[in-house]
Amino acid sequence: MSKELDCVLDCAAELLAQRIAAHVNRPVGVSAFECEVCGRAIPEERRMIIAGVTRCTPCQDVFELKIKHYRSV
Repeated sequence: MSKELDCVLDCAAELLAQRIAAHVNRPVGVSAFECEVCGRAIPEERRMIIAGVTRCTPCQDVFELKIKHYRSV
């Protein structure tokens, strides 16, 4: 019984690791040149560091504050 349980737990851990790797390594879209919120230019350094960035730093800060305090019912 314990060997069966160990096998099941090993398989579950391997499946979880595969799913995490697939999520982390998923393709990301192209970084935008202008912020989708305010329209200001996104600095090239930010676009190179964060693949798929769509907001400038100030707009991203506001966005993160909003989702931090949002509660779904």
